[in-house]
Amino acid sequence: MASAATAPPNPGHLKRIVAASLIGTTIEWYDFFLYGSAAALVFNKLFFPGSDPLVGTLLSFLTYAVGFAARPLGALVFGHYGDRLGRKKLLVISLLMMGGATFAIGLLPTHATVGTAAPVLLTVLRLVQGFALGGEWGGAVLLVSEHGDANRRGFWASWPQTGAPAGQLLATGVLSALTALISDAAFTSWGWRVPFLLSGVLVMVGLWIRLSVDESPVFKEALARAEERKATERDTVEKMPLVAVLRHHWRDVLVAIGARMAENISYYVITAFVLVYATLEAGVSKQTALNAVLIASAVHFAVIPLWGALSDRVGRRPVYLLGAAGVGLWIFPFFALIDAGGFGKLLLAVTVGLVLHGAMYAPQAAFFSEMFATRMRYSGASIGAQFASVAAGAPAPLIATALLSEYGDATMICLYVIAAALLTLIAVGVAQETRHRDLAAVGSEDGAGPVPADRPADAHKV
Repeated sequence: MASAATAPPNPGHLKRIVAASLIGTTIEWYDFFLYGSAAALVFNKLFFPGSDPLVGTLLSFLTYAVGFAARPLGALVFGHYGDRLGRKKLLVISLLMMGGATFAIGLLPTHATVGTAAPVLLTVLRLVQGFALGGEWGGAVLLVSEHGDANRRGFWASWPQTGAPAGQLLATGVLSALTALISDAAFTSWGWRVPFLLSGVLVMVGLWIRLSVDESPVFKEALARAEERKATERDTVEKMPLVAVLRHHWRDVLVAIGARMAENISYYVITAFVLVYATLEAGVSKQTALNAVLIASAVHFAVIPLWGALSDRVGRRPVYLLGAAGVGLWIFPFFALIDAGGFGKLLLAVTVGLVLHGAMYAPQAAFFSEMFATRMRYSGASIGAQFASVAAGAPAPLIATALLSEYGDATMICLYVIAAALLTLIAVGVAQETRHRDLAAVGSEDGAGPVPADRPADAHKV
């Protein structure tokens, strides 16, 4: 008989879980990407005046990178409590923190009003954003992975991943609409605040939906078994999930970090740095660059579930490897198309880049979830994902801008992305396939050791 954790999922209930995770992650990524777009477009003028445009952009991207520095700390704190108290509670907290920080950015005085206090306040709020996002991703993907159908886990778990392009789509769409409706002077004066203040409304909607869903059944069953062991003095659960992760899953953490390198670096080069490169080097207008990212993000959103479904058929590793090799091969044509000029070429460059990125990003949720045991899964998946962000996503726009400033063209930026792709190919290439693992396998949550390499997901349970 199927256990409570592995009983056939109710389709309607599963869709509510997916919707709650997707809407929450969309809002949080909207907040995070909104900052990145604003950093590329106006923050250099508002918070770092007196510098030439490229230096101002570097300083603006530096505060952007600070948000990534806080993400590992968020992963540690949220992962620890998420593995001890549950996924749902921590997801509500992360949403409130992210939304509150974003709303506050919309109220910030600029350098012209309060001087150097302005960039300091901006940096503090960016740290809060990063801390919240560091805890959001792991909980959102686990809530879906641990509720869902094991035979279609790649597909269902990929839906929270679409929150990234959906958030990018929403943030870019709002910015694009504003730049089309008001003058550049008005946008720089007050228009940039509107998308940040809008976050307050979005958070209330996301909070209402997220509070309506249940805790993960896999986690509840694991917690019940842990309590039973305590009652019989046979408790082997680690007091600190982080300790258990580092003791039993350190190889998986390294694989996750390596897997994130090409995925993270390519994404921020394609979506954030492209706004700088297209406007400063290719002579494309701000509106044109935003529109290209907007349309490409819509395609990205659509292809992620398709890549996720493919990973259920052929495995997580083959799809991930295809994406890593693809972005490495595409990066030179990417910049060549932008240099050639014209909206069509820019759109093609960004769209193909994001489609290839999706082949890594889609299976990532299921892949990372399947690597770790239940009572250390939130910590393991979050630590692996977010520690990589410090070395990958955080400095990517900053490094790309610095390389452009130093060498005057995109050649070194391309080599930077290719190096990241090679690291990911090695990491995923040496990893074990996880597609058939049972997340509720007895003993996988007790800290006694790693999840069995090839334990199948029991077909009769789903």
